[in-house]
Amino acid sequence: MAASGLIMLAYLVAHVAGNLKVFFGPEEFNGYGHWLRVMGAPVLHHGWGLWIARIVLLTAVLAHAVSAYQLSRRDIKARPIRYAHKRKGSSYATRTMRWGGIILGLFIVWHVLDLTTGTVHPGGFEEGRPYQNVIDTFSTWYGNTIYIVAMLAVGLHVRHGFWSAAQTLGVGNARRERALRLAANLLALVLTAGFVAVPVGVMTGVVN
Repeated sequence: MAASGLIMLAYLVAHVAGNLKVFFGPEEFNGYGHWLRVMGAPVLHHGWGLWIARIVLLTAVLAHAVSAYQLSRRDIKARPIRYAHKRKGSSYATRTMRWGGIILGLFIVWHVLDLTTGTVHPGGFEEGRPYQNVIDTFSTWYGNTIYIVAMLAVGLHVRHGFWSAAQTLGVGNARRERALRLAANLLALVLTAGFVAVPVGVMTGVVN
């Protein structure tokens, strides 16, 4: 679960960096969208690099979901009766990891249908023009609401998941705990702010 989570975290960092190119105008952002389809050229054919990335990411998502289910079943089997009192110190992110994962799973489906296939896109979806497609989506109240709620869930998930992965992989210890928690908080904050900046940019007219 930790390994698949770190793969998805690396993707999120790359994804938010690409998303922020929208603030440099349509030429820059559309150029980035084109590069995603030709990355790896001339070794790889058109679109192959993107599909390899998609397959790796989908594998990580499925592995993460299966691991979460298995760990949940083991937890229930180990203690079928809940504790009478909740553990002190458990954060809100920790207690909502399961629901956060479900929210993000549903969001991924909507996000792909909106900005990849155009199936539920609110405007006239145009292949090869991601800048306009982004504006179309974030010009609707529901597009903004879905996206911002999902990005808040991403922040909570990353905040707990990064620290938890460090413990699982043996990186964390008593001396490093404070630094790891600070890193988890900063990473979650930067990712959430970076993703949310795009719909806010469209809503405020900075991106138009």
